[in-house]
Amino acid sequence: MNVNQSAPPVPPFGQPQPVYPGYHQSSYGGQPGPTAPHIPYGAYNGPVPGYQQTPPQGVSRAPPSSGPPPASTAQAACGQAAYAQLGQGDVQNGPSSTVQMQRLPGSQPFGSPLAPVVSQPAVLQPYGPPPTSAQVTAQLAGMQISGAAAPAPPPSGLGYGPPTSLASASGSFPNSGLYGSYPQGQAPPLSQTQGHPGVQPPQRSALPLASSFTPPSSGGPRMPSMTGPLLPGQGFGGPPVSQPNHVSSPPPQALPPGTQMTGAPGPPPPMHSPQQPGYQLQQNGSFGPARGPQPNYGSPYPGAPAFGSQPGPPQPLPPKRLDPDAIPSPIQVIEDDRNNRGSEPFVTGVRGQVPPLVTTNFLVKDQGNASPRYIRCTSYNIPCTSDMAKQAQVPLAAVIKPLARLPPEEASPYVVDHGESGPLRCNRCKAYMCPFMQFVEGGRRFQCCFCSCVNDVPPQYFQHLDHTGKRVDAYDRPELSLGSYEFLATVDYCKNNKFPSPPAFIFMIDVSYNAIRTGLVRLLCEELKSLLDFLPREGGAEESAVRVGFVTYNKVLHFYNVKSSLAQPQMMVVSDVADVFVPLLDGFLVNVNESRAVITSLLDQIPEMFADTRETETVFAPVIQAGMEALKAAECAGKLFLFHTSLPIAEAPGKLKNRDDRKLINTDKEKTLFQPQTGAYQTLAKECVAQGCCVDLFLFPNQYVDVATLSVVPQLTGGSVYKYACFQAENDQERFLSDLRRDVQKVVGFDAVMRVRTSTGIRAVDFFGAFYMSNTTDVELAGLDGDKTVTVEFKHDDRLNEESGALLQCALLYTSCAGQRRLRIHNLALNCCTQLADLYRNCETDTLINYMAKFAYRGVLNSPVKTVRDSLITQCAQILACYRKNCASPSSAGQLILPECMKLLPVYLNCVLKSDVLQPGAEVTTDDRAYVRQLVTSMDVAETNVFFYPRLLPLTKSPIESTTEPPAVRASEERLSSGDIYLLENGLNLFLWVGASVQQGVVQSLFSVASFSQITSGLSVLPVLDNPLSKKVRGLIDSLRAQRSRYMKLIVVKQEDKLEMLFKHFLVEDKSLSGGASYVDFLCHMHKEIRQLLS
Repeated sequence: MNVNQSAPPVPPFGQPQPVYPGYHQSSYGGQPGPTAPHIPYGAYNGPVPGYQQTPPQGVSRAPPSSGPPPASTAQAACGQAAYAQLGQGDVQNGPSSTVQMQRLPGSQPFGSPLAPVVSQPAVLQPYGPPPTSAQVTAQLAGMQISGAAAPAPPPSGLGYGPPTSLASASGSFPNSGLYGSYPQGQAPPLSQTQGHPGVQPPQRSALPLASSFTPPSSGGPRMPSMTGPLLPGQGFGGPPVSQPNHVSSPPPQALPPGTQMTGAPGPPPPMHSPQQPGYQLQQNGSFGPARGPQPNYGSPYPGAPAFGSQPGPPQPLPPKRLDPDAIPSPIQVIEDDRNNRGSEPFVTGVRGQVPPLVTTNFLVKDQGNASPRYIRCTSYNIPCTSDMAKQAQVPLAAVIKPLARLPPEEASPYVVDHGESGPLRCNRCKAYMCPFMQFVEGGRRFQCCFCSCVNDVPPQYFQHLDHTGKRVDAYDRPELSLGSYEFLATVDYCKNNKFPSPPAFIFMIDVSYNAIRTGLVRLLCEELKSLLDFLPREGGAEESAVRVGFVTYNKVLHFYNVKSSLAQPQMMVVSDVADVFVPLLDGFLVNVNESRAVITSLLDQIPEMFADTRETETVFAPVIQAGMEALKAAECAGKLFLFHTSLPIAEAPGKLKNRDDRKLINTDKEKTLFQPQTGAYQTLAKECVAQGCCVDLFLFPNQYVDVATLSVVPQLTGGSVYKYACFQAENDQERFLSDLRRDVQKVVGFDAVMRVRTSTGIRAVDFFGAFYMSNTTDVELAGLDGDKTVTVEFKHDDRLNEESGALLQCALLYTSCAGQRRLRIHNLALNCCTQLADLYRNCETDTLINYMAKFAYRGVLNSPVKTVRDSLITQCAQILACYRKNCASPSSAGQLILPECMKLLPVYLNCVLKSDVLQPGAEVTTDDRAYVRQLVTSMDVAETNVFFYPRLLPLTKSPIESTTEPPAVRASEERLSSGDIYLLENGLNLFLWVGASVQQGVVQSLFSVASFSQITSGLSVLPVLDNPLSKKVRGLIDSLRAQRSRYMKLIVVKQEDKLEMLFKHFLVEDKSLSGGASYVDFLCHMHKEIRQLLS
């Protein structure tokens, strides 16, 4: 239902749907629009046997009126989305772009518009064979969210849930009666406005466990289901007054509409209780006009008047549709968590606490466990036995971000210096001293909390114990009272037993024809002059200790001597790229302040020197080799910044060929597109890691450059890849320079090794991220910055104990930007449980999705994409089926019951399945997929959350003077109103969508043009205007960019413009043109999978 629309939309029910032959639907202008293509939708995204792939007779497969971007995509793509031409050139959710925006009903593919449910033809059945009559009677109808246990099925023949008054076990919605309720500043759906003043919403109860979708019971005439949300005043456990009688029950796979919270079951209330607010009949919501009973179904129950039905002859029913407001809403869950947990600081003293969601702003007080900014777990209460873990199928994983940046209000980890003796450790397992160690024998010894070994306390560390057995100095020592802290490392922790030199940065610039022609080289040299003043520095140091060097290259390499004593820089050419050597030592890596004049002179000369080049071929591997050899010669760690434009086809080691082949998509050989072409780059990466040489790669491709191969070295050395397709200096300089500044300035740990230790019973078995591993325990990182995460999966190797719980300790040994060797330690204690219900009550869906996406994105390297997708669906179904079987009280098979903290698992998982890596649209290039795959591998939980489920913010709903971010709406076309303007962001892309009927004053205030038609589509900068709306929108865009680790380039998209297809790709609750299911359809499919597992 379109809650944001000012003009009344076309009612979804009372009108013919665009998919069916012969029907037309009016577009914005009132003329009939073209009919939408019917997207074949097979057994979860595959073709159904016998399904007609061509449109049925009579359906004109009309292209969108504005036409998709040209097939070549080169021009259309240039600089549009942050990973090249990411969006769908012809993505279309529902009708083509001229048609009134309206989501296709979720149940549409189930049969012809007026067919009775049971007699559906098998060809249109999206999930498997047609239902038997027994199945049909066990369908889904109302949906409820229950407390700790789901209720028993209602008495036969009634479609009622339990009575309103018993709303004891309400869900986690303190002030709202439905998932889709709207935060302040947003108009509620019309059907909600008639709440009864006397009925109070129930208060939040203790931990609710389940969201369930209840069916009508079998036998007797069926109560029709509802398609609208609850009224705000209606108690969660109430009878479905929320069930107007104009809709028939869906077929078994369709999902339930109306949402309610259940209490204990009870008898139905009187028909017209004064407490029950009636439904307002409305023409423009997702209810449609009220109707009499449907033919072939009889009345809801004999002799009863239909609530809200108007007298008159029974009318035939249009296709049944599940109300999106009735299924779990990410926006509502995020809003509730902000309201409930955003005001209090999160104190880490208690073991096994689930932190607030990543979307909530909260302060952390470290009292013995690491902050969730450093470590987030998929579950904070882990099963005691491996059998229980296998049964639940919930992955046990931690997403660790060892060098995470903290907000200014939180203190950085304290640095502890134990002098020459170094940090205190357990003699057996080598775990570092932490708050969970137990001191015994009056403080003379301590028992290790990880392996139980009893160790002597060195005399200089001895301290007496108080009456509780705690050291009296516990609160004076960070390692005894805090979850995160640092130790200064002794020389024993350094390479070759000598303290490291400060790191160096080497800038390696492609000066081939492409780089010169686009203006890249001139832009970069100009920027570096000022950027070198902002190299990272420690604490209050006056200048950075980092030294710098410069190399340019095409088919050969040019090294530059910029020694401070020279009047002019000197250039040395290395033409033997097969065996690269460094032609100079003294004068290559220099201090910026000492050599400033020479460096400035060099940066002025480079663009001029190569201005007339005709060299188009480049090398790549020898460039990295040269940088690494230079660091080796200088005996320091460091980072290479590579600026590269094309596929390296020149004769040299690491030479590549163009192997891009779209015909491999959806075949068993598709995995080769994600694998590197040659093993040479893995060998090179291994050498880089040994030297502590991290590589950051900036790519500026005009065509295929084989990102899958070029990104191997950055990936294995802990570096980053940035990609600017079809780079043009005037259009893309802001994005490139912003990313470059941030990348050069950020604090990095060099030559790092990370190890995760666990207490007895579990161990780390698998690792995901940008790093190299030469053994099974040590994660080696040539460089690690504050944006990178390492994801670790744990498995049982013994039984755990509920009393002692489980412990993790992450230790990172690294060299700081000033050349200081340090150890950073993070500790976390988790609970253990013998009851599955405790596991499901303490899971974190956002972290679970982060892990599942990384697992799947690694899977595509070795398995067909379809296999990877199927395994994700199966795992999700097993997790939810285990909950249903073991934690929910018995209820009808037609009910979908979701654990309270996992009710968003289906919607988020569907977003992962529809992502470009696992289900590419026609215009997503092979390079885009490889780029996104390696990007997601080291994302943190907040980044994957917004990447897979983008934020959609309406801009004209909240008051102009309001300084807070406007409340988001769900990512569906149905939520867009043509009279409004929306911002959509996913961490890489930023769109400003402008509706066709936005007020003229708003257009003038934002774009400084007189009307909608004069706005330039694809605009990437808003004019700076002196009015409140312009200031507010530009301020909001700046604040969104500041929250993300990469600069999001703005794209202005006008309604019904060809760029709108790109924008619609990010409306993830809708069907995607690449065949991805809508949220509603996927929920139905998930329910079917769960029922199959249970039966």
